[in-house]
Amino acid sequence: MPSQLSDSTALTQQFHHQTSTHSYTIHWTSLGSPNSPPLIFIHGTPWSSRVWVPYALSLSRRFQVYLSDNPGFGDSPLGHPLIGKEDSVSEEAALDADLAQQSEVWAALLKKWEGGWNGRKAHVVAHDHAGLMALRAGLLHGCSYASLCLIDVVAIGPFGQPLFKLVAENRGVFEQLPETVFEGILESYIRDAAFKELDGKTMEMLKRPWMRKGGKDAFIRQLCQANSRKTEEVEGRYGEIGDVVPVIVIWGQEDKWIPVETAERLAKVVKAKEVVVIEGAGHLVMYDQGERLGVELGLWLSSAVGAQN
Repeated sequence: MPSQLSDSTALTQQFHHQTSTHSYTIHWTSLGSPNSPPLIFIHGTPWSSRVWVPYALSLSRRFQVYLSDNPGFGDSPLGHPLIGKEDSVSEEAALDADLAQQSEVWAALLKKWEGGWNGRKAHVVAHDHAGLMALRAGLLHGCSYASLCLIDVVAIGPFGQPLFKLVAENRGVFEQLPETVFEGILESYIRDAAFKELDGKTMEMLKRPWMRKGGKDAFIRQLCQANSRKTEEVEGRYGEIGDVVPVIVIWGQEDKWIPVETAERLAKVVKAKEVVVIEGAGHLVMYDQGERLGVELGLWLSSAVGAQN
């Protein structure tokens, strides 16, 4: 599917939030009529809201669609320690391996958006570690949804890839890599997430945020974070979400990052109503089988909206 940025999807809005240790600025936008049901897309790592642009453009005909970049991704900078708190922020808290900080910020952003919805709840589509963010927000921050779609998500262990461990154990070495060598590693990493060959424009868009000044260090930080991923605080409670929210799990059959067997395991613990496995798709199902994913999202959202009415 096309992946070019259009003016209507530029993240022109900003949301500022402080946790107990950090200050964040999140860039976001919305498309569609405020009178339409709200629909939120959340991206994972190492991506940005750009992966959702084609779907946002199409679905904004029937929904008010929200896009945002998570802290440290795309247009949103990494959170900064609060003045006077720099020395009190532990390395573990700064790494945010359990996504506690990112989930708290996203929950606060959701509650800001809810102020204009006249009591309505949003349909939420989450990919990769956005799944853990949405589940944490629902369990720990009082967020509620009209429906929840989990696509190739980070949510249940075990986690980890050999590259994550290699980078975490040799962080200083990777931080000293020449830019050309880093770019090659980045391209290889992104390519591994797709089952089909990514076109040049898509590859450039996906790697662009990490090729900016400071991008290499930020990317390495994401790999170290992924190597330390934790879900123990919430993993045993996922069924509480499925008890009150209709959930669908969608997975790329050829996902090399998170095996397709995880889909059924997750569906069971989260009490999902449906599981859809998409053939010929890897972790980046939106590029491998964009048309099929679009149809599945349309079917799910139509069903979820119909159930509300």
